[in-house]
Amino acid sequence: MAETDQAPPPSDQLAALNLTDTVEKHAFSDRVLIRSIVGRPDGGAGLAGQRVRAGGWVKTGREQGKGTFAFLELNDGSSPANLQVIVDAGLAVLSKLVATGTCVVVDGILKVPPEGTRQKIELRVEKVVSLGEVDPAKYPIPKTKLTLEFLRDHLHLRARTNTIAAIARIRNALAFATHSFFQEHNFLYVHTPILTTSDCEGAGEMFQVTTLISESEKLEKELIKNPPPSEVDIEAARQVVSERGEAVKQLKAAKASKSEITASVAELNKAKENLSKLEERSKLKPGIPKKDGKIDYTQDFFARQAFLTVSGQLQVETYACAVSNVYTFGPTFRAEHSHTSRHLAEFWMVEPEIAFADLQDDMNCAEAYVKYMCNWLLDKCLDDMQFMAKSYDKGCIDRLRMVASIPFVRISYTEAVELLEEAVKGGKKFENEVKWGIDLASEHERYLTEVKFQKPVIVYNYPKGIKAFYMRLNDDLKTVAAMDVLVPKVGELIGGSQREERYEVIRERILEVGLPLEPYEWYLDLRRYGTVKHCGFGLGFERMILFATGIENIRDVIPFPRYPGRADL
Repeated sequence: MAETDQAPPPSDQLAALNLTDTVEKHAFSDRVLIRSIVGRPDGGAGLAGQRVRAGGWVKTGREQGKGTFAFLELNDGSSPANLQVIVDAGLAVLSKLVATGTCVVVDGILKVPPEGTRQKIELRVEKVVSLGEVDPAKYPIPKTKLTLEFLRDHLHLRARTNTIAAIARIRNALAFATHSFFQEHNFLYVHTPILTTSDCEGAGEMFQVTTLISESEKLEKELIKNPPPSEVDIEAARQVVSERGEAVKQLKAAKASKSEITASVAELNKAKENLSKLEERSKLKPGIPKKDGKIDYTQDFFARQAFLTVSGQLQVETYACAVSNVYTFGPTFRAEHSHTSRHLAEFWMVEPEIAFADLQDDMNCAEAYVKYMCNWLLDKCLDDMQFMAKSYDKGCIDRLRMVASIPFVRISYTEAVELLEEAVKGGKKFENEVKWGIDLASEHERYLTEVKFQKPVIVYNYPKGIKAFYMRLNDDLKTVAAMDVLVPKVGELIGGSQREERYEVIRERILEVGLPLEPYEWYLDLRRYGTVKHCGFGLGFERMILFATGIENIRDVIPFPRYPGRADL
């Protein structure tokens, strides 16, 4: 039952107050989630009379009644909706409360506002528990409408905006959906390395990881501060060793006592150690260590070249070839100098791998996974999707419903090119030439999925010349068993393939694309020992968020975007 308007309990008892289970109190805080109030079907009206502690940041605030009270729109990030809070002037200095960005924690009683107001419930404050003030003149995130480009210059504060907070909740929901989908289908989650010595794509656009530069800088400073010994210093040390050695000989010849000889030998060993250190130090040279005119990576941290990974696929295959169904989900990196709205230097990939499965199984899994995520957002994140529909893309919810409910079109690459060629003959103009053998451009992909079919399209059996070495060679020897899932708004969302399980074929493919065999010997072992038919794909996680939300730039759907010239925070 809701409480009546009786006198409030002391503030130290409020946190321990046994609110009914209709209000979701945070498990590890003394407040209730704003979502548990305003996110109810009745907008919170059924909670009238309950006393709660709420905390959040002021979205908007204004003094009313000639400064006798203030209205605050409070948000704690749990929901796109705000909680309206009313504070009387006797409880706090109102001018300190109303500034956008102010953080407040308040105790109060929930009440139904007067008829005709938009809110279904409001919080009448009885005590201001704490206050984190803001200087409105300096706060860079005012309540005025701000562009997403502007917000990229304030990464540490942009999550306080409605848009970025909504994207964060949608991203969280899609990550949860990803794990739920694969766990429900008996996949094992495997953590693959971020540091690698293998280039999965063969493109060479990788960030190198090395300690050689920092070590050489450290050495250079050290040599300036403490110069290496000269040849004169080393010769003097050699002379000391010679003298100490002669002294030991004389003592032994004179049959001196054991203690005298032991002491003399100790002096000799000390002189030898000093000489060795001087000789070693004299070899130190400033700069990156080289051997035969090339950088000597044997002196590097891993004793070989190492990079940030472009994909966890090759490594996760080792587990697929042992425990059957696996997936990895983590950050990947490309050192590509691209400034488009679809590229990042650091992004996240979802990469499942299925043993005892072929290209058809791969397409079935990819389609089911995308549908699952669309349904998840519609079921669990509809309020945030409604915000995105209102603010950025009116069709985003309809797009999710469409993708979730209809079968994807499946066509071969050859059929896709023929359709594009027909479009060109019919007057359609593409910036990129259409002919068999090209890597389909984004404009081609979006034409197929947005214009020609108006639904998701899976294109399969691509020319081997434009695909990676690990994709299974088809019987025509011209194409590989690859597939891309194309969706409206972003084009390619997923890229996958059946992997080449035949040892001789994949060995020849590695050589054909100009890669050295040595770094891939472990990968070849998977084909040497108990090879198995298997397949997998990679989904660009940020692209999925672009598709879902309708946001135009990929830099706005990742918390901390990294791209050429920018790696803030």
